[in-house]
Amino acid sequence: METPSFTFRLERVKTLRERAEQRAQEDLANELRLRLRGEAMLREATYAASAATQAGRDKVLARSSGMDLIAAQAYMERAERNRREAALELDRQDAEVAARRDALQAAARDRQVMEKLEERQRADHNREWARRAQGALDEIALGVHRRGAATA
Repeated sequence: METPSFTFRLERVKTLRERAEQRAQEDLANELRLRLRGEAMLREATYAASAATQAGRDKVLARSSGMDLIAAQAYMERAERNRREAALELDRQDAEVAARRDALQAAARDRQVMEKLEERQRADHNREWARRAQGALDEIALGVHRRGAATA
């Protein structure tokens, strides 16, 4: 008795789930890349704020004019504001990375469900055909036994 090949009826759904997981992986990779860019921007903004603060101190020590001090103060405030904005952007990126990571976990879980279902159905298929094959072998053995008993 020849065993028919197993066909998983939900193969298209499984393929869709695999593609969704791949998309989620790509989305997470893009968000991580953007987060790294955000980290670099924060480092640059922090450095610029430190440089602005130092330049302001130098202006005070050099006994500059009032207009120079006001300009230095405005420069320091702008640099600090840029640093805070970069920090907020990095926090937003962290939240986005976490959301993409959660989406990837959900997509992986969905794909695993389909794989387990396929494995279970494949095992059921193999078990059923093994049972049928054993039944056929039992029938053959019974027929041989009866012929042997009838001739004796």
